[in-house]
Amino acid sequence: MASLSSQPSKKAMRTPAGSSSGGGHEKKGSTGQTVKFARRTSSGRYVSLSREDLDMSGEFSGDYTNYTVHIPPTPDNQPMDTSVAAKAEEQYVSNSLFTGGFNSVTRAHLMDKVIESQVSHPQMAGSKGSSCSMPACDGKIMKDERGNDVIPCECRFKICRDCYMDAQKDTGMCPGCKEPYRVGDFDDEVPNYSSGALSLPGLDDSKRGNNNNHNHNMSMMKRNQNGEQFDHNKWLFETQGTYGYGNAYGGDGYGDEHGMVDTNCDKPWRPLSRVINIPNSIISPYRLLIFLRLVILCFFLTWRLRHPNTEAVWLWLMSVVCEIWFAFSWILDQLPKVHPVNRTTDLDVLRDKFEMPSPSNPSGRSDLPGVDLFVSTADPEKEPPLVTANTILSILAVDYPVEKLACYVSDDGGALLTFEAMAEAASFADLWVPFCRKHDIEPRNPESYFTLKGDPTKNKSRLDFVKDRRRVKREYDEFKVRINGLPDSIRRRSEAFNAREEMKMLKHMRESGADTLEPIKVQKATWMADGTHWPGTWAVPSREHAKGDHAGILQVMLKPPSSDPLIGSSDDKLLDFTDVDIRLPMFVYVSREKRPGYDHNKKAGAMNALVRASAVLSNGPFILNLDCDHYIYNCKAIREGMCFMMDRGGEDICYIQFPQRFEGIDPSDRYANHNTVFFDGNMRALDGLQGPVYVGTGCMFRRFALYGFDPPKVDNISEKNSETQALKTSDFDPDLDVNLLPKRFGNSTLLSESIPVAEFQGRPIADHPAVKYGRPLGILRAPREPLDATTVAEAVSVISCWYEDKTEWGDRVGWIYGSVTEDVVTGYRMHNRGWRSVYCVTKRDSFRGSAPINLTDRLHQVLRWATGSVEIFFSRNNALLASKRLKILQRLAYLNVGVYPFTSMFLIVYCFLPALSLLSGHFIVQTLDVTFLGLLLTMSVCLVALAILEVKWSGVGLEEWWRNEQFWLISGTSAHLAAVVQGLLKVIAGIEISFTLTSKSAAEDDEDIYADLYLVKWTSLMIPPIVIGMVNIIAMVVAFSRTVYETVPQWSKFIGGAFFSFWVLAHLYPFAKGLMGRRGKTPTIVFVWSGLIAITLSLLWVAVNPNNGETRAVASGFTFP
Repeated sequence: MASLSSQPSKKAMRTPAGSSSGGGHEKKGSTGQTVKFARRTSSGRYVSLSREDLDMSGEFSGDYTNYTVHIPPTPDNQPMDTSVAAKAEEQYVSNSLFTGGFNSVTRAHLMDKVIESQVSHPQMAGSKGSSCSMPACDGKIMKDERGNDVIPCECRFKICRDCYMDAQKDTGMCPGCKEPYRVGDFDDEVPNYSSGALSLPGLDDSKRGNNNNHNHNMSMMKRNQNGEQFDHNKWLFETQGTYGYGNAYGGDGYGDEHGMVDTNCDKPWRPLSRVINIPNSIISPYRLLIFLRLVILCFFLTWRLRHPNTEAVWLWLMSVVCEIWFAFSWILDQLPKVHPVNRTTDLDVLRDKFEMPSPSNPSGRSDLPGVDLFVSTADPEKEPPLVTANTILSILAVDYPVEKLACYVSDDGGALLTFEAMAEAASFADLWVPFCRKHDIEPRNPESYFTLKGDPTKNKSRLDFVKDRRRVKREYDEFKVRINGLPDSIRRRSEAFNAREEMKMLKHMRESGADTLEPIKVQKATWMADGTHWPGTWAVPSREHAKGDHAGILQVMLKPPSSDPLIGSSDDKLLDFTDVDIRLPMFVYVSREKRPGYDHNKKAGAMNALVRASAVLSNGPFILNLDCDHYIYNCKAIREGMCFMMDRGGEDICYIQFPQRFEGIDPSDRYANHNTVFFDGNMRALDGLQGPVYVGTGCMFRRFALYGFDPPKVDNISEKNSETQALKTSDFDPDLDVNLLPKRFGNSTLLSESIPVAEFQGRPIADHPAVKYGRPLGILRAPREPLDATTVAEAVSVISCWYEDKTEWGDRVGWIYGSVTEDVVTGYRMHNRGWRSVYCVTKRDSFRGSAPINLTDRLHQVLRWATGSVEIFFSRNNALLASKRLKILQRLAYLNVGVYPFTSMFLIVYCFLPALSLLSGHFIVQTLDVTFLGLLLTMSVCLVALAILEVKWSGVGLEEWWRNEQFWLISGTSAHLAAVVQGLLKVIAGIEISFTLTSKSAAEDDEDIYADLYLVKWTSLMIPPIVIGMVNIIAMVVAFSRTVYETVPQWSKFIGGAFFSFWVLAHLYPFAKGLMGRRGKTPTIVFVWSGLIAITLSLLWVAVNPNNGETRAVASGFTFP
């Protein structure tokens, strides 16, 4: 027998129907694909496995030939210990790189080495045990959860998986001691739970090991083998209510004879969250001032319409039109703010309710639902792998039950650099995560933690903290060196292997007698650490290895952990991890398939691919998505969000939106990057309505809501047994025909079967009358099933480029396509179906990320947002077309999202009005009437009072509020105008809009973190603000000179126009400061073009509107000396 590196390895290969020849051992499922099993020889060829090969072990025959979804046991009904074969299968899956896609087989490439460095954690890909003791076999034996060798015989004879299989198949005796294997202890057969649902047995039955009492109280979730039509009505919403991981079922009599379920009736009920209303002393005057300013605004506009300026009707008309639009825009922005709220959570109650030990749960196993965390990245050149790796490390170290977490990283560029960086991060997590748990580290992003200013020993009680921190810091520095050296390492490795291939080709040409002078054509491939081709994007793109043309890739970097804590010891790794849980959450690398001719739908398509893959692999009822540069700053953030989802009324919540907080912003926040007015003002206000909008990152979704279902109609649910009563399809979606589920979700049966499981597991505990439908306590304590090759092959299938064809993914299901701001549209669709969302502001920031501090980058970011809003306005996602389930004030908020870019057209005109007024000698009103001044003054006072009160209830500083006002005018006169133009071009002319990815910085220790702030990069978006500023300055100089030399100076008109111009210039001050940069850095083109344009406009004005006679007379008397 050969070693694992060279021995024939089993492969699960999936091909589209008809793309491969049929065989007796091929299995077709409802997906219309074929799962093909093969061995990979040492030469790299794939040979089909025979039926005898498939039947040589119980787990292969159970998994591969039946292709069923296994239903795991409950905590009180455990099977025998996990077999050697099951451990081998699980480690085989975690050590394999799965690839596949359209018109190609799904293959599992067994990798002996994922990265150049050595890995040691037993959950990691590439982790191996000791060598096999069989003669002529250098295979590796499997490891258990602690990394110890799995030895099936008491004689301690070391044997690998394949040799053990052969020994059992031939004689059933141990090759070492020649004694029969104890099948009762190390049975190769994995119990098959697919024959029916597991009932919840009584405690006595579980003690007797009665594992065969399989009641058929609910439908069997497996693929029908006799060709019958799968009955979606039967499984989607069971009449008796299915629940639990794998759909374990409980009857109506919870708490009486089924000892597993806790009722906690003896404990007083306490809420997990509370709503804190704004004090009446603040909110009542705030609402009164809104009403008062609205009334005054109506009087002001009425007066303006009734008193035109007959001397300059054109000036009066432009100003009135602009003022009417500003009033409309102010109403859309202000009315949704009438009911802001604050919320608070109680983490102690969450722990007591879901993780407190009890007689039926002596170990305190968690009953919290699972959470799948998504991280998206697309280009390692613009999104440094070190930044993404730190985000992953902060996720793996989060304070949440380890067995309930699963982290997925989406690499939309298919880059080997990202893949190996993620593998390095998984390797470093072996040290970093237990260190964080041992010393209660915050934040759990190593880069942010080691750059914190202050005393690191504060509030640290362990005596070995300083020594541990110093050692981890050294290891992290080495980790950064490895990450930063990956590009060169991959390049050198690929050059070496490509040179070897060229030498082989040259040798072959010499042996065959070919002309060696002809150029050798060898593909410049990118090579992995184990010496094989990278299936994704190559450094030198080629067919099937480019950013838009590569196979789907899936690698389980860290396999699912065990259900029980794995306590470390003093001998573990580099530090003493005694009494520390050293398990790591499940971690999966995903790169969806991309092919020419398929629309990949950018980030939204990548997110939907993760939704499907995670549904097959882990199926967490909740999904938390983060950008690659946003890391978890508060390790209890997920628990904070879960307090809302699991509280009364949580069944109607579609997502929890956390505020975005940023690092690396200049102290003055020149371009309002913190955006606190929006995140602390507008979002808190929306939280008092139907909920905040989805802003793209830092959001925890209910998976069932992402699937496009409506919230249940709880009025139709009976009070009796509401916690076990299943909801009919009409309770979620009256328009859904369950026979057409494949048309909505695709042809994956495993994906369809996961939907009701995720729905039930996401319900809150039915321990309060306000919970109209829920689940009993204790049903989520069952351990999850280990992954098998068939499940992972199905996950590769659902991330293929063709899977979404003729389905509702991107239209109703998942992230919505068709807009560059898919986040806002996705949240809008959920609110429009009747769901509500919650804004979770924690004392310690939940997440932190980076933001562009460069002026040009910031304007392009705003341009993308505004363009998406214009797309929304001209689409069916316009709030004017919303259903009646969207509340009126929430509708106004969404309408404002689509309308605000159009304000730019009126804002630019209004910014030119003071210059036009000064140059023409006319004002927007004929005379400065007392009524006009009184109304204007009253509106201004109301506006200032509203700002002060808003600052008080939102917590926004006055300086932040003023910075927001300044950047509103800067973006409104530049990016928003360009967005309107681009949006109209797309709607009218069908011109598609493309945006470049915002670069994320990964500054070195010796670099200036604010270097980008002073960098001036020319963009056409700068032209309108520059022209506005220059024209207003010239107009003030011209008007002042004219007023001085007039016979009867009209200082009132000059002062009015000059004040107006000064107000515009004050808003443009950060823009002007950004143009200055540092000395010698401002491009000459900025001054040349701004001066030329300003002079041209001034001369054009003189030509169109020459001075009157009186002015000419004064001017003729003035001459230069």
